[in-house]
Amino acid sequence: MEFLTTSEAADYLRLGERKLYELVTNGAIPCTKVTGKWLFPRHELDLWVLSGMARPAGMLTAEPPPVVGGSQDELLAWSLRESGSGLGLMSEGSARGLERLQRDEVMAVAVHFHSLDAEGNLASDASATALRDAPDLHDAVLVAFVRREQGLVLPPGNPKRLHGLSDVLALGARMAMRQQGTGAQMLLDVLLARAGASTRDLRRVETPALTSPDLAEIVRAGQADCGIATRAAARSAGLDFVPLVWENLDLAMRQRSYFRPAMQALIRLLGERRLRQRAEELTGYDPSPAGQIRFAA
Repeated sequence: MEFLTTSEAADYLRLGERKLYELVTNGAIPCTKVTGKWLFPRHELDLWVLSGMARPAGMLTAEPPPVVGGSQDELLAWSLRESGSGLGLMSEGSARGLERLQRDEVMAVAVHFHSLDAEGNLASDASATALRDAPDLHDAVLVAFVRREQGLVLPPGNPKRLHGLSDVLALGARMAMRQQGTGAQMLLDVLLARAGASTRDLRRVETPALTSPDLAEIVRAGQADCGIATRAAARSAGLDFVPLVWENLDLAMRQRSYFRPAMQALIRLLGERRLRQRAEELTGYDPSPAGQIRFAA
């Protein structure tokens, strides 16, 4: 992220330095103080300007409801409550959440898209690519929430001794599935493709689980031998866990939503110690990227 000094920010915004300091004093402009000097993130200045843009009456757009769609996540649900944002949560998976964002049916969406790059490795920018390619999202921004651990959720004691997808395939273990369009299902698809297999090679539990906790319950009830879910979901259900990958869980939204009071309440929490403490309690989270701008259209 590029930071501007006070004089550079004043020139960039075509404001006098005195006016800029007034905005800083009132907490009305994005900035941070480092070793006694104010610094201004260029990306967030752009979003700040766009958020206040006046439009003719015929161009006014309806405000989306205060809801975060997309992926289910225990730390995110806690953050929405703890921040006092007033934002609700509607967990339907990354792809469906992004569709709702395009239709302005949600204010933001939690996403963790997965794909393979040209070398056959997991692409690190899959969510940014999905956002860039989505129709009607020319004003989108992607904010990092956390990195989290995804892997195989297993019954206590791992009775079938499953240590990876190769064991699942070789032993014909029953695998719980997530519905199409969820990040976890995308992850399973790309990991199988990298191994030269597909879901047709699995002994699948046909009824898909809507969320990670739902999948964990299927495994806990003995209806499946394993499934893909987060470490936090496995721990909450008292299940074993074999790690497979660390992934980015990000928040996608339109630029005009970034500075709305509800979203700013959530974003402020991302830099606080209590988020890091809660992430440590839940296990399987790395909150170090929280709040970073990953992509802006």
